[in-house]
Amino acid sequence: MSNLNIGDNAISFSLPGVDDQTHALSDHADKNAIAVIFSCNHCPYVRAWEDRMVQIQADYAAKGAQLIAINANDAAKYPDDSFPKMKERAQEKGFNFPYLHDESQEIARAYGAERTPEIFLFDKDGKLRYHGAIDDNYEMPEAVKAPYLRDALDAVLSGETPETAETPPVGCSVKWKA
Repeated sequence: MSNLNIGDNAISFSLPGVDDQTHALSDHADKNAIAVIFSCNHCPYVRAWEDRMVQIQADYAAKGAQLIAINANDAAKYPDDSFPKMKERAQEKGFNFPYLHDESQEIARAYGAERTPEIFLFDKDGKLRYHGAIDDNYEMPEAVKAPYLRDALDAVLSGETPETAETPPVGCSVKWKA
C-alpha cells in the first residue's frame, strides 16, 4: 500500500544513476511535472512498458516533464537487477531519463512502492497528482484505451486535476531484501 496519498508531498532522494552521477529529486525542481517510476530490469511488465516510458519522456520533455526510474530490487536474489545490468539495460533501450539504484530500498519503502512499474506523478509544487499504472494495456501498446500517465501529465501540465488520480499499479512485486 502506497505511503503517499493524492496531494501529499514528494519524498526527496539522492541516488546513484547509471550515468555514474548522483541524482536528487531537487535536481528537477524547475520541472512542471516529475514522474517517479519504481522500475527494474527483469520484470516482464516493466520490459513491456519501457519503450512507452522512453516515448513519454521524449514527448513531454519540452513541456517541462521529467521521468525518473528507480530500481530498488534485491540484486542478490535477482542478479538481472544489479547496478551493472541496469547500466546495460539503460544503454540497450536508450533511456532518456535518469535510471537510479535504491540499493538500500529506503526510498522504495518511504514511498510504499509495491510494484514494478509503479508511477508517482508530482506537479511543479511537489504534490502527488497521480499514482498507479502507465496505461491500461501492458501487452499491446496499440490496444491502450486509457493512457493514464499521459492523461495525468496533460492535466498537471495544464494546471488541472487529473480525471483519474489513482489506478491499481500493475506489475511484478518489488523484490525486498530479507
